[in-house]
Amino acid sequence: MSMQENSSISKATVDRLPRYYRCLRLLADEGVEITSSEEIGRRTSVNPEQIRKDLAVFGQFGKKGVGYYVAELKENIGGILGLDQRFNIAIVGMGHLGVALANYQGITRLGFRIAALFDVNPVVIGTRLGERRVEDIAYLPEIVAERGVQIGVIAVPAAHAQEVADRLVGAGIRGIWNFAPVKLAVPENIPLISEDLSVGLSSLSYSLTHIAFEDEELSEKNNIE
Repeated sequence: MSMQENSSISKATVDRLPRYYRCLRLLADEGVEITSSEEIGRRTSVNPEQIRKDLAVFGQFGKKGVGYYVAELKENIGGILGLDQRFNIAIVGMGHLGVALANYQGITRLGFRIAALFDVNPVVIGTRLGERRVEDIAYLPEIVAERGVQIGVIAVPAAHAQEVADRLVGAGIRGIWNFAPVKLAVPENIPLISEDLSVGLSSLSYSLTHIAFEDEELSEKNNIE
């Protein structure tokens, strides 16, 4: 079943599937063969009933009285997520973040293939990063077509992100993963996922500030009492 076949599947359900997949991957690494919605729930902080509901949307998984076979469920969820399609990725921007992403083993472990690295800086172009050589963004359309790249990763400064997004769309990219802290305009048929690192840090800062504030208030209250 694809997302196109059932557009009624909620985004929340789809967003939880990678968490289940990661959990099953870790269970498989630990040598666990059979698991339960309770165990997956404990590891993902998702209600077991919600897990059963999410999985039921895509079909019948698990065996009554036994549980879920880890390898089988992992393969099924991987298929639902399209991880068996081996999508090719191009990373644009070889600054610290771009280099870190290019070196991140988690990308290849999920089945994605880093097919191209691009930059605009003549000093960086031609340098090697693992098996790949950094290439001139001027050749992006030809390389994307030649290597069948479907996903573009934007790791450039905010000021250049929209221009890069336009280039990627023009080259035939099917989806964009954006790390630039800016809202991008892309055609409706191009899925866009934006990761704003500052939002996560700011949320953490908020939590830490308010925990500290609440602790302070509690301490003052105890002193008064």
